This record gives sequence, C-alpha cells and structure tokens, in this order.
Amino acid sequence: MPDTLQIRPLTGPVDADVTVPGSKSYTNRALLIAALAEGESCLSGVLFSDDTHHMAQGLKTLGIAVQADRAGATFTVTGTGGRVPARQARLFVDNSGTTARFLTAYLGLGRGVYTLDGVPRMRQRPIQDLLDGLRSLGVEARSRHGNGCPPVLVEASGLKGGRAFMPGDKSSQYFTALLLVAPYAENDVEIRVRGALVSKPYIDMTLDIMHDFGVEVLNDGYNTFFVRARQRYRPRSYRIEPDASNASYFFAAAALTGGRIKVRGLTAESAQGDVGFVDILERMGCQVQKAPDGIEVRGPQKLAGIEIDMNSMSDVVQTLCAIAPFASDPVTVRNVAHMRIKETDRIAALAAELRKLGVQVDTRHDGLTVHPADQVHPAELETYNDHRMAMGLALVGLVCPGIVIRDPKCVNKTFPGYFEVLETLRQSRHT
Repeated sequence: MPDTLQIRPLTGPVDADVTVPGSKSYTNRALLIAALAEGESCLSGVLFSDDTHHMAQGLKTLGIAVQADRAGATFTVTGTGGRVPARQARLFVDNSGTTARFLTAYLGLGRGVYTLDGVPRMRQRPIQDLLDGLRSLGVEARSRHGNGCPPVLVEASGLKGGRAFMPGDKSSQYFTALLLVAPYAENDVEIRVRGALVSKPYIDMTLDIMHDFGVEVLNDGYNTFFVRARQRYRPRSYRIEPDASNASYFFAAAALTGGRIKVRGLTAESAQGDVGFVDILERMGCQVQKAPDGIEVRGPQKLAGIEIDMNSMSDVVQTLCAIAPFASDPVTVRNVAHMRIKETDRIAALAAELRKLGVQVDTRHDGLTVHPADQVHPAELETYNDHRMAMGLALVGLVCPGIVIRDPKCVNKTFPGYFEVLETLRQSRHT
C-alpha cells in the first residue's frame, strides 16, 4: 500500500450489501480461551490482522500450538489446560492493547520469567492497574522502567487467586484480562472496581464468550466480579461474528451519502457494544432495519446533530466525528476521556485533523464538539498510526474531493482489506 491514499468521492448515494471480517475483540478473546482449554478448538470466521497475528504469535512463542488458515478464516488451537508451556519468553505485541493486556495476565499462570514489550507508543500506554491487580493475586509483575507502562516483566509461579481492586476509569481490558485467566487460579478470584467502569459492553462480550466455553462469572452490577476457581474452559468449535466497530464505517457511509448499506451477519443481539452505533444514526435521522441476517441503514437527506455519552462505545467516536461536519447541528461527544490513552490521543488527533478540513472543533478533557461545516477543504490527513483515524477520516473523502489519507496501511491492525471494501461501494451505488 502506498504512503498516501487519495479517496475518490462517490457520485451518488451508496446501495450495497457488505461483509466485514470477524470481530477483533472476539478473535483475541477466543484465541486465549482456546489456549487455556484442554484440547483442540477450531475458531472460524476469525479476523486476520496485525492485532490477531501478534496474539497468535505470542501464544505460539509460549508453546501453544496455533494453526492459521487465512483462506478458510480459521485458527485451530490446541490448548494446554491452563499451563504455560514455556518457562522463559520475550513477547513483542507491537501496539496491540488487547494482546498486551491479555498475554500479561496469561503469563501469571506460568512458572518462569517473561518479558512483554511493544512499539514506542505501547511504551506510553498505561498497564500499571493490571500489574497491581496481578500482584494482588500472587503474581510478581512490574513495569521494567517503573513508569507503569511496558516493557513488562513477569516472574510467575502460578496465579494464587484472592481479591484484587482496580480503578475502572482507564480500560475495561484490564478487567477482561484478569477475568479470562481467573478460572485457573488456585483459589477463587474476586475483582472489585474502584469508581465507574468504562466500556461496560466489552465486559459483556468477555462474560458472553467465557459462558460459551463453559465458565460462569458472577457480575454484581459491574462493581464486583467473582470467578469460582477450578472451572475449566471446554474446547469446542466456535464461530466469530462480524466486527461491529468495523461495520460502523459502512453504516456511516450510508448515513453520509443518503444511501443504503446492509452489513450481513451482524445482528442486534450481538454482545458487541458498538452495534449500538446504528441507534445513534437512527437518532440522527437514519432508518435502521434489524434482521436475523444483518442490519441495514438508510441515510436521510440531512443528518441531525446529537449530544451523546459514548463511554460505552468509544471505538466508534471517530466514525461519528467524521460524519459530524455534515450534520445540521453540532455533534457533541461526552465521557470518553479514556480515548486519550488509546493508539493515540484520539480526542486531540480528531480535533487536529478535522480543523485541517476547516471544521470548527471544541475539545474538553473528556470529549469534543464538532460543528457543521459550510465547506470542507481538501487536505492530507495524518492518521497517527491509528487504524480508526484512517478508517474514520476516509469517510469524508466519499463526499468531498481532495481528501488524502497518510499511512493507510495502519488499517492492517484490525481491517487489512478496508480500503478495498470501501472501493466496492463505488461499484454497487445507485446510478
């Protein structure tokens, strides 16, 4: 893929049925759970991307047999019943937050010395709350440079269990990481949340897939989670559903062009919180049809503005803000301060790039307001090595000329074929 990519505007409303790859969140959770189970699991409909590659590669480095079939979109994993075969390993996770957090917790089950590291941005992303949680459960885990970020050093002799307290305001992934490995602790595990927990739907997703593999968690109002020890995941065949976050870009394309798009295979019953993005679009004037075989969005002549708390679906904030300049009134997003510790400071990055387009943006610590734009200027847009910046900002180019995306290959993190799928909208649009 070239260093820059110019997005060609469409000449009319889209009209398409689209298939998006499997959920990254479900794929990485399923990979770890399958590694923990005793025996062979076949995961189908999986996402092949940078993030899932680093998860699969990390597990292989630790001695887990993982066979990948890209053509068939499957991973076959031979789990070891909660044992970490390797007694020493150096893991590289690039900038994959799920891989960093999930594997750090998994290392706590091992018996040996392990290090985990990533790219320079990963070395700025906090992980101290998870390390403190692991220490409460009997694992020696620390930030090597003492700054609460990777590289991480884990000296493990098994997960003892007990009670852990973690703040809930930074990332639900810390809680998912502990929950996924908790059944293999020597004693019951109780995880208590300090303050309010962000991104609760991702916890729902975690509990959903744990249940599907045979493990139950007691959830007391997202304040306390209790996992009984000596539960075990059962190996099985498991199908990964389409990624709701990645589907959001195509729903937004319908909203932006006044067209129609149906994402096949994604249903309203999904535990993925980002499926709720279509409800936001409905409030902005779109027509939404939810069916057993997929979700369809039809865009209005003009989108309405909205003010909304997006704490539970922060991964689609960039999608919303990319179409916000074309609404009749301002779009205000609140309660997403945790976006500042993602792949980049997403609040600051969004504001900077939208302003290049001539869009007025007001920022706050926990959100931003995007104002309607009478005219959108051509611009070359920075993506900050953040896949969601690239995919979201590309939507502007569907209706405005002169939009150039820098470093488009960063979408490989979660959706390697994104721009190819986006291009198919040109072939299937209304003429």
